Amino acid sequence: MPSTSHAPSRLLVAAVSVLVLGATMAGCQNARAGARCNTRALAQQGDVVLKCVNGRWQQATTKAKLVQVLQTLAAAKAAATPNAGPALGAGGGSTGHFGTVAPGAALPDDATCASRVRPAPEVRARNVARNHTPGAQKNLTQPYPDFARVTGNFVGTTDEIIQWTACKWGIDEDIIRAQAASESWWDQNAVGDFQSDPAICVPGHGIGVDGRPGQCPASGGLLALTYQYYQGGFPEAMNSTAYNLDYVYAWWHACYNGEITWLNSVEHVGTYGAGDAWGCVGTWFSGRWHTAAAEGYITRTRNYLAQQVWTTPGFLGS
Repeated sequence: MPSTSHAPSRLLVAAVSVLVLGATMAGCQNARAGARCNTRALAQQGDVVLKCVNGRWQQATTKAKLVQVLQTLAAAKAAATPNAGPALGAGGGSTGHFGTVAPGAALPDDATCASRVRPAPEVRARNVARNHTPGAQKNLTQPYPDFARVTGNFVGTTDEIIQWTACKWGIDEDIIRAQAASESWWDQNAVGDFQSDPAICVPGHGIGVDGRPGQCPASGGLLALTYQYYQGGFPEAMNSTAYNLDYVYAWWHACYNGEITWLNSVEHVGTYGAGDAWGCVGTWFSGRWHTAAAEGYITRTRNYLAQQVWTTPGFLGS
């Protein structure tokens, strides 16, 4: 008998993608580009997919292009699944899902992780320039020793950069995907935390530059790095997607290893210590250990993880 392949046929992937799109758009309202709106849901106008931007419907993509993205993503995901094997961290094989490793585990170098990254399609075309701008080693010594490893020395698609970062810092790749959705919806160009103090503006984004009179953003990039507290990461964290992720997860790794001991001297719930991956995710948002703000952020990010929101039409079409 002929051997049986586990790889899905192209026709099956295409059919499934079209069915997913059809099911998604069937629940969408019909709308007209330029008309007023107040929703985060998608809409449709003929063969065009619309999204609500600043109170008006705007074209996000076409249904044909969205099908192409779904097909590419489904094919890449399905092709990787049969041979995924055990979770990877510091010592896995050359293919498979990167998982969270134990605190204190040895971590791979940049080149090793680059060799383990699985090909993935680009779903954020606006990231391309910054995705292909590598960072550079700055020999950082602050705020924690882990930052000496930060280089941002990788280029690829947004998802490939996420994989590289997961491998390098020993964190589950899906946690990064979900957290990047929480912070920026995977947009390296994103800025946020608008405020009025010019001393803490993200470099290049001074008062009024981003269209808000009297205000400027305090954070930016895929993981919303805050200039006030992490000036050593700039300007590279805005210019290079890989550097932004590398820097932020150096911080996460320091937290995960139990190095941020001052968390027990400020408002906190429970006792901070090594080994709590999600506690460190929440602290990135709140600056405090398992407080209500941290828990709210953890819940939102876990929900995105459970949904695998980065694979949904609403995410891919934005």
